[in-house]
Amino acid sequence: MTASGTATPSPTPASAPTERTPGRAQVVLLLALSCLSVLGAVLIAPVQPAITDAFAGNPDVELLVPVSLTVPALMIGLIAPVAGRFVDKFGRVRLLTGALVAYSVFGTAPLYLGSLEAIVASRALVGIAEAVIMTCVTTLIADYWSGTRRNRYLGLQTVITGVSAIFFIGLGGALGESSWRAPFVLYAVGIVAAVLVPLLLWQPAPRPAGPLVPVDLRRLAAPLAVSFVGGAVFFTPIVELSFKLEDVGVTSTGVIGAISAAAAIATAVGAATFARVAARGPAVLLPAALGTAGVGIAVMGVGGSIAVVALGGVIASAGTGLLLPTLLTWAVSSLPYEQRGRGTGFWTGSLFIGQFLCPVFILAVSGLLGGLSGALVVMAVISLALAAAVLVLRPATPEALVD
Repeated sequence: MTASGTATPSPTPASAPTERTPGRAQVVLLLALSCLSVLGAVLIAPVQPAITDAFAGNPDVELLVPVSLTVPALMIGLIAPVAGRFVDKFGRVRLLTGALVAYSVFGTAPLYLGSLEAIVASRALVGIAEAVIMTCVTTLIADYWSGTRRNRYLGLQTVITGVSAIFFIGLGGALGESSWRAPFVLYAVGIVAAVLVPLLLWQPAPRPAGPLVPVDLRRLAAPLAVSFVGGAVFFTPIVELSFKLEDVGVTSTGVIGAISAAAAIATAVGAATFARVAARGPAVLLPAALGTAGVGIAVMGVGGSIAVVALGGVIASAGTGLLLPTLLTWAVSSLPYEQRGRGTGFWTGSLFIGQFLCPVFILAVSGLLGGLSGALVVMAVISLALAAAVLVLRPATPEALVD
């Protein structure tokens, strides 16, 4: 790091050489691009009932409308490992630019598509574009910065995406007042981003000639396995807090929204602390994050009042806020430049498959145990057990986590 505080590329194998020094413009653009997958996930949530009404004549409407919301996350989980290979093979910036164009083309398609099946298909294609975008963006953050700067920006990535979810839900609801199709206009932002990317971002280093160096999956096995379960833990308070509040008698959407916003703020606070404590490494941070999340989810599960459930949601969200950047840096910080795209893709896939399966798991366990409370306690036990396992195994701290 230079005397002025600007990050310089690390000479370690975890970073790549570059002739340009990234600055504020690159930080802002990459963090903004990180929000595009959140936009894809939550933007149309407020207009789901309106879409259902618009296609009431479709016999599969009750299935297809929820799928239209969740299929991008599934596609991210399935496609991100493949996207990582393309990132390493063809370069970050060119692939990112093309994915942003595709994001806008497929994202705005429901503005004119006439069948619900076609809309679901377009949403799946949006998920593929998002998989490429997320892999490219996260890889570039790891490319451009190292040590404490990288830790800070990966933490900020979680903060920004968490806060943007609240904003996008509100914006989608406001636009949906005029028409259920109106929120899809926002996907056109991908075209604007596609213009900015080649102007502000650059390929950190040329890809070495010859075939790609294989990724050591044995090194990634533990981070990917923990990230799969961690994805489900991360998603639990996001998805289930509102349902648990309804179980204890909350009927006001305003109250549910306020408590959900408090939980989102707790997520941001947890993520914001990561840069300050990152040097402690996954052996310390993962048990702390998973343990905190597990305690919070357990409190949510056993809580019988609004105050207790809200407290549990805030505690769990603080833990998951710290969890996400810890998992990411554990998985990719030690990877050399020529393998980092694939490593990031594998990690993204593991995380999103875990997130996608989280509601399915909760629903299945709720059916077995007779309610949401029991399912939340089971998820809490899983999180606490994983925290204990990591505490025993004590994974090593990647050298690239510190300057």
